[in-house]
Amino acid sequence: MGLRDWWASRRAGSDAGDAVTPSPQPPTEQDVLASLNRVGAMLAEGNAPPVVTARVVRIARTINDTLPRIRNLGLGSMEGYSVVATATTYLPEAVGAYLRLPREWADTRPIDGYKTSLMVLVEQLELLAATMDKILDAANNADAQALIAHGMFLDAKFGHASDGGPDLQLGTP
Repeated sequence: MGLRDWWASRRAGSDAGDAVTPSPQPPTEQDVLASLNRVGAMLAEGNAPPVVTARVVRIARTINDTLPRIRNLGLGSMEGYSVVATATTYLPEAVGAYLRLPREWADTRPIDGYKTSLMVLVEQLELLAATMDKILDAANNADAQALIAHGMFLDAKFGHASDGGPDLQLGTP
């Protein structure tokens, strides 16, 4: 089949009214929360060690705190994508891969130099936690910067009472 034949078949398919498959929608906050709940259930069912559970809980808590603030960063931002991907892909895949291994083997046999599967997972969870902390800080800084900007506006508009600006006596005639 030559290029001309391929192009003709593509045009013929388009002319036949082939339905365009809609692209999947990005995950919603509910999808993110549902994914975190599934990871929690995986931990409980897989009898994960406390060192793993504690780290996953920390990551989930940070994601929960960050979700409402992602709007400040922009839903299409790299930070927003990282939060969603961590909750829906990175965290479930890391935990799932570890939990599929026999517990004794995963916790005692080196797989990466001297590191056991447990140690490798803990390192991955620490990296995810640090990244989620940075993103939460960035989201909170966006709100803090908005507060500072508003304070500067108010200062320019009304001045400081302690600097000789208007001394408003509210409620007195």
